[in-house]
Amino acid sequence: MNLIEFIKKSAKSNLKRIVLPESYDIRTLQAANYLAKEGICMPILLGSAHQIQALASENSIELDESVELHDFKKSPRQSEYCDFLFEKRKNKGLSVDAAKDMLQHELYYAASMVRLGQADGCVAGAVNTTGDVLRAAIHIIGLKPGSNVVSSIFLMSMPDGRVFTFGDCAVVPYPDASQLASIALDSAQTHFKITGAEPAVAMLSFSTKGSAKHERADLVVEATSIAKKLNPSLKIDGELQFDAALLPSIGQRKALGSPVAGNANVYIFPNLDAGNIAYKITERLGNAVATGPIIQGLDAPMNDLSRGCSWEDIVNTCAVTSLQVAR
Repeated sequence: MNLIEFIKKSAKSNLKRIVLPESYDIRTLQAANYLAKEGICMPILLGSAHQIQALASENSIELDESVELHDFKKSPRQSEYCDFLFEKRKNKGLSVDAAKDMLQHELYYAASMVRLGQADGCVAGAVNTTGDVLRAAIHIIGLKPGSNVVSSIFLMSMPDGRVFTFGDCAVVPYPDASQLASIALDSAQTHFKITGAEPAVAMLSFSTKGSAKHERADLVVEATSIAKKLNPSLKIDGELQFDAALLPSIGQRKALGSPVAGNANVYIFPNLDAGNIAYKITERLGNAVATGPIIQGLDAPMNDLSRGCSWEDIVNTCAVTSLQVAR
């Protein structure tokens, strides 16, 4: 069973309510219908039921009766969500009228559903930009306790069946030591939630255990120390070069006694340049399948899509989002 099939099967065993705010996009309708029929999650489509049904009919989609249609602009929860948003953002200058206007946008309403417990997670980005999706998520859902930055991971499925987590490859350009530690802790948690495997986290650098002296290597050492203090039970070590983290023979030579060297399954890159380049090299030269970016660090899951995504991509992201809640 490949990773995506494993994720779908796992999601089916613990059904979650996932809101899909971009309901006037045909790919979203196709995905919602498949998700409902296959029992992967309980999808919620935001918008006018009449318009959604008309669009589905025009495209020969017979929406499953278990797909929930929610006309958010007419919802009695608008007032509740407005009060919440105003209280949350008033110190930043948000007025009641501005809060009402924000909740007329599907992303902010969807994020409010997640934040206030009417949905377990949200998937968007087929129509809206990444910036818009993340802005709504940060403004409404906010950071989870213990996290100080929103970041991302890619799950890298190798041809031999191994699955690695790479972070951060899509969001934070140059994290400081505290942010890098937060990315490491969140990536370990995401890896466990989605794969079920115990994380072994390598904090990557061009140096292994002092083999080179530079402020960039020092930053990784500091981040590793912070992460260990915050979660003493986590298997984490650094600074490690990639080969020392991956290969037991090299790990033994370069980092003897390390609980992670040669055995890592979670790889934390020191900056976005390294992370983004690494996952694309692994994907293109290593024939790996990259699943992501999977957003982490939020108090509840809200994941972003590429605007060039397929309906199958939306299905897969919804399944991943369900597992971020489940464990």
